[in-house]
Amino acid sequence: MAKLTYKHTLSACFIGYITQAIVNNFAPLLFLTFQTEFSIGLDKITMLVTINFVTQLIVDMLSAKVVDKIGYKPCIIAAHVFCASGLIGLALFPGVGDPYAGLLIAVVLYAVGGGLIEVLVSPIAEACPTTDKTGAMSLLHSFYCWGSAAVILVTTLLLLAIGSEHWRWLAVGWAAVPIFNAVYYGFVPVGKLQEEEGGTRLRTLFSSGTFWLFAVMMLCAGASELSMSQWASAFAESGLGISKTMGDLFGSCLFAVLMGVARVLYARFGAKLNAPLTIACSCVLCVVSYLLAALSPIPALGLVGCALCGLSVGIFWPATFSLAIGRMPKGGTALFAILSLGGDVGCTVGPTLVGLVSDARGGELSTGLLFAMIFPIVLAICSVLLLVISRKKPSTDLPDLSSQND
Repeated sequence: MAKLTYKHTLSACFIGYITQAIVNNFAPLLFLTFQTEFSIGLDKITMLVTINFVTQLIVDMLSAKVVDKIGYKPCIIAAHVFCASGLIGLALFPGVGDPYAGLLIAVVLYAVGGGLIEVLVSPIAEACPTTDKTGAMSLLHSFYCWGSAAVILVTTLLLLAIGSEHWRWLAVGWAAVPIFNAVYYGFVPVGKLQEEEGGTRLRTLFSSGTFWLFAVMMLCAGASELSMSQWASAFAESGLGISKTMGDLFGSCLFAVLMGVARVLYARFGAKLNAPLTIACSCVLCVVSYLLAALSPIPALGLVGCALCGLSVGIFWPATFSLAIGRMPKGGTALFAILSLGGDVGCTVGPTLVGLVSDARGGELSTGLLFAMIFPIVLAICSVLLLVISRKKPSTDLPDLSSQND
């Protein structure tokens, strides 16, 4: 067997984000199916989203120190095992006892895996010997989008072909991806960030105003993205009156494709762009997208708003990550973990807010989406603030944590 290199490690990282896309996007495609089959209300469906990202949030909080002690490779392998177990459990657990409790247990299992993947994949890829770190990071995150598009497209078409009552077979089928990648990671080389030996203390991170600015940006990035992506399928069907198939393909799927396109373009041209200004402009487009989706009297334009939102949010997460890494090069695993924590807080708060507001308004998802516009607005303010700070001080004069070692 030929020796595997860091190119294969990057491939495993790409598949890792595809795995995370599976665990975050498969269940939302079945929300209305769950409501019908298990007689679950919108409030309980909302709780599935909340539990998923709260669990990932807890994993983010606990992983900063644990990962360094156990090591990257065993943790990333375990992450994929958890993901596979949760997906298989999604098919099996509802048939044993209380169906909703079974769904919750499955969600917690794959959420543990998703949280570990979020914390580990970026630093594993960052540790690979690549020249364009910003481009590599954006390209890496684009695979979450391609994974999301694949999940939505394949799941939608197969449900159309075999019937939504056979959704359990699809859950088991998607579990093959993390199973394969768990084995793959066992053979590829996994390096460690050079900064790890002198990593930054958490209290040093927390004492930096710049760090907190990035943390808020990550929160808003996660909320802006997930508020739409988690509810796009249900919104297209119940809010726009469009068939599930058409809504999934031209709403959810196109959202993911355009988000991936944005990240690939940023990987190609990001080095030539002013990142904070680009994020701010994307925030404006994001607000327009939410307004178009929620308020358009024409269903087709509502779908355009859902899809266009994907293009607008595409660079939020990778661009913020890259900016933070550039300014805090000694952050190590702690920086990745805490920024991921901020992102997952947003991934939890955003969709949960949409669901709760919509439920309070009698199930009107358009109202919930309008409330979610607060996140791109706050992100735009933070980006402008970062731009102002950058122009007043060179980046090397900003609070730099590289000199603060353990």
